[in-house]
Amino acid sequence: MAQRGTLSTPPTIGVVILTMGDRPQELRRAFASLEFQQGVDIDVAVVGNGWDPATMPGGLPAGFTPVYLEENLGIPAGRNAGVPHVRGEFILFLDDDSWLPDTDFLSEAAARFSKYPDMGMLMPRIADPDDLESPRRWIPRLNKRTARESSNIFHVGETCLLLPRSVFEATRGWAGGFWYAHEGIELAWRVWDTGHRVWYAGDLRVCHPVVDPRRHGEFYRLNARNRVWLARRNLRWPFSWLYVGSWTLINLIRLRNDPNGLRQHLAGLLSGYRTSPWYQQPRPKLSWRTHLRMTWPAGLPSSERPPRQNTA
Repeated sequence: MAQRGTLSTPPTIGVVILTMGDRPQELRRAFASLEFQQGVDIDVAVVGNGWDPATMPGGLPAGFTPVYLEENLGIPAGRNAGVPHVRGEFILFLDDDSWLPDTDFLSEAAARFSKYPDMGMLMPRIADPDDLESPRRWIPRLNKRTARESSNIFHVGETCLLLPRSVFEATRGWAGGFWYAHEGIELAWRVWDTGHRVWYAGDLRVCHPVVDPRRHGEFYRLNARNRVWLARRNLRWPFSWLYVGSWTLINLIRLRNDPNGLRQHLAGLLSGYRTSPWYQQPRPKLSWRTHLRMTWPAGLPSSERPPRQNTA
């Protein structure tokens, strides 16, 4: 594993914010939360997906780099495009409608990587300060008793993620062709495949408004297609079939009273098998060891068990 720096010098963090320029107030809020961070050295790239950030009224904050993508490449490919434009030992991906409410968030998160060198990616607790009942889907595990409980995880909410640059490069980046949905699951699996862990820090927080993911017109179709692509790209048989089959059964039950959603879901399944998920140089499937680690997390070697934290 790569040697991590000490905290004798401020951690250097490259921040990638992806935006279409259609949420200027939220974007300004995200900018301010980054500028208020203490104890870190940040380098920020504002990636405009089909929009030029340099044209933003009032301009970007000093030192923020605009990255103009002439066409909308989708969410994961847009994030990938921002990485070469930032420097830093760590990379933070932050959505344009999210913000960091605590000024020590980045310094505290970076310190976790120095203390636990086998940690490869950190996802904080997502909270909406205006809604005390945050959605249970924001807790990235089956046990959803409390959002404040920290643990190893195998999928992530993509709104705010921090990882060492060396680990991100080892994963080969986001699954660009996914466009939207499940790209965070693949990235988490790929982090595990590097020999690191993905950690949900319930005691750290990022703020994000509660929104309905079904607002995207192709929500059900892309979720189903990308679920198949995810399995075909990463999982070995029989795990690939078990993964798709179990999720198909779950969604057939969930959508039994939603004919339109069910049609989209079935169309997405067919598309997942009829189209190629290898939109770029094919990646090797996850190792058998990674399959084992993700299937039986309770049996992880002691060196890989999550650090215990006070979640009170």
